[in-house]
Amino acid sequence: METRAVAKYVRISPRKVRLVMDQVRGVKVEDALNMLTYSPKKGAYILRKLIRSAVANAEENHNMDVDTLYVKRVFANEGPTLKRFRPRAMGRATRIRKRTCHLTVILDEK
Repeated sequence: METRAVAKYVRISPRKVRLVMDQVRGVKVEDALNMLTYSPKKGAYILRKLIRSAVANAEENHNMDVDTLYVKRVFANEGPTLKRFRPRAMGRATRIRKRTCHLTVILDEK
């Protein structure tokens, strides 16, 4: 039996979060949280919070043993992009794309 947690419309580009996700995929939850605690990336903080939410879901909703949980799947899908403009020289403007993403963590017991 697996459990999941989803965070939608997170204000970080999916590419940046995937760098952190690759480190914790397939790892025990305890080890994954330790890795993310000491990672300097912004995505690590967001992902750590999401994994803790998935652990709480597993414990509360499915009565799973927290010590045997591992990160089965973790992925980031692209969310809507906020479009902004930056003024440039000679009256021109450049588009700035502020990307968002939807994060999903799926945990399972070994």
